[in-house]
Amino acid sequence: MPREPSYNRDAALDAAMALFWVKGYTATSLKDLEQALKMRPGSIYAAFQSKEALFRATLDLYAERMEAELGAMIQDAPSALSALRGYLLSLGGLDACNKPSTACMLVKSLLEIQTDHPELRGAVLDHLDTIRRLLEDGFSKARAAGEIPADADPARLARRMQTYIFGLKIQAQRETDPDAMQRLAQDLADEISELRRAA
Repeated sequence: MPREPSYNRDAALDAAMALFWVKGYTATSLKDLEQALKMRPGSIYAAFQSKEALFRATLDLYAERMEAELGAMIQDAPSALSALRGYLLSLGGLDACNKPSTACMLVKSLLEIQTDHPELRGAVLDHLDTIRRLLEDGFSKARAAGEIPADADPARLARRMQTYIFGLKIQAQRETDPDAMQRLAQDLADEISELRRAA
């Protein structure tokens, strides 16, 4: 009979994700992981095989949560355009939250990981492509509903909005004025609203 693991995998992944999110892949040491996961090195390797595999698992976890949140907002909303606009507005808060960083883990990882880790870089790019496709689906839904012009290009709009999303997440990392951050999110959300007026 197989032995039950003596650790909580979900809790370990959450702890590792928070650590990698703040420190990055390269700067995170095995000692850091031991302390964060409350596991010995041998147990970490037995559970996750390698530091790279553990990092990949945390990237997947982070991205899946972001993708699920965005996808649900678009799918469940009566207006896809309003859902997209609302998502931008939701990024304008600087209130304390339970996230270890306001900057996007995917963007931070893309900037850090270069050609020396092609599989990790490929995983980040794949997740960014998935997010872009979700946004494109939202704009396609808005076009089909007559919310935006019939000749609007959902793929082009998705790229623009993805730039807005990640730009807001980076700006939130350095901004100290909550009002300024909210105004920035409002300005970008208003640009999405302008698409409706053009319809």
